[in-house]
Amino acid sequence: MKGTFLISLLFSKLTSLILKVTKLSGGTSVIGKIVLKFCPDFLSHANKYIRTKINITGTNGKTTTSGLISHILKRSGHLVINNALGANMIQGVVNAIAVDLNPMKTYDYSVIESDEAFLEVIYDTFDADYLLVTNLFRDQLDRYGELATTKRFIQNGIDKKPNLTLVLNADDPLVASFEGGENRIYFGVEEVNYADKLQPPKSHTEEAFNCPCGKPLNYDKKFYAQQGHYYCECGYHRPEPQYKAVVTLYKDRSVLSVNGENYEVPLVGLFNAYNALGAIALCKELGVSMADLQKYLKSFKVAFGRSEIKTLNGKRTLIQLIKNPIGANEVLKTVNKDSDILIAINDNYADGRDVSWLWDAEFELLSDVNKSIVVSGTRAEDMALRLKYAGVDTNKIKVIPDLETAVEYAGRLTGKTVTILPTYTVLLKLDKMKQLTK
Repeated sequence: MKGTFLISLLFSKLTSLILKVTKLSGGTSVIGKIVLKFCPDFLSHANKYIRTKINITGTNGKTTTSGLISHILKRSGHLVINNALGANMIQGVVNAIAVDLNPMKTYDYSVIESDEAFLEVIYDTFDADYLLVTNLFRDQLDRYGELATTKRFIQNGIDKKPNLTLVLNADDPLVASFEGGENRIYFGVEEVNYADKLQPPKSHTEEAFNCPCGKPLNYDKKFYAQQGHYYCECGYHRPEPQYKAVVTLYKDRSVLSVNGENYEVPLVGLFNAYNALGAIALCKELGVSMADLQKYLKSFKVAFGRSEIKTLNGKRTLIQLIKNPIGANEVLKTVNKDSDILIAINDNYADGRDVSWLWDAEFELLSDVNKSIVVSGTRAEDMALRLKYAGVDTNKIKVIPDLETAVEYAGRLTGKTVTILPTYTVLLKLDKMKQLTK
């Protein structure tokens, strides 16, 4: 009923205000949980207040990609609802919409990051116009199982919305193979260049990847993980992207030449270049001009913990979330080995209970670090053991399970910069720490 929906909105705004004043909670999903109990069809009612609905899903890059899209659309003068804090299960999505939605307004866009396993649940009651899929990597086996399971979750969501426009990463063979939707738009990388004396990172491991038919894929170019220009004997191959990028990577930014148009983004690493390319492709489909894209991409500020710069005891501190082998590998390739490093690993539900992924990630990339590595979190000892077997000098490893103590210790070390690599629930704690300032 509409009355219940409006009461839910009022409750959400009052509760959000109380949480901000009391700092009892970050409020990313608690409001959503209560709203769904009181008004189970909340998203159905919310549909009429939003003209165009955009979802972003995939294993890695959801928060950054949705943040880029939301930033560009807002700066272009549109009214946008976005779950900016990255709470992407059904409660978090309802939370974000309930807190932001004003029933006296009509919004141009919703830009909603959606957990892979919850996309079909969201699509049960929430309308959809665009779905961007970033990538599919092995992630949190205790929650999702293998990649086939994760892909099926997303495909089930797509099947519920036959009028969707799909915006897909052509370089990921699993993502490119999604079926359905009224229209499919592909984006992909043509070439990667390294500037600022950067070198293409060398992988210590190389994982074979099979075609959806089961046969091993062949590659003309392979960028990282399974992403690249692939083909199979069965005839399956990388689709021709409508949005093609030549990427140049710098120490502090990336430059993308997309269909001959140049865009600079203040994000490091090839993984972030893919995020930016997906955002560019979707925004171009929405009619955003090249001039606006160039201007607003350059002014983008990253979400907390996604290549964000903070200050710890006067030192430049880079925080980069790690949560699965492929994502961690790409972050590890960008780590400044002259910085002091803090790696904090938790095994809470949101992190993934199974931390065996630590042994699949290439921590060997840190074997020649020049400074200390502090390990913290509930699985600090596991991380220390992994670093030992990765070849890191054990004299450089300091185990401090308590996170606040570990952060203070890292801030007192002799290096001029600090790199922090946290899992998700560690990131939430870091966000509340007074030692880390902007």
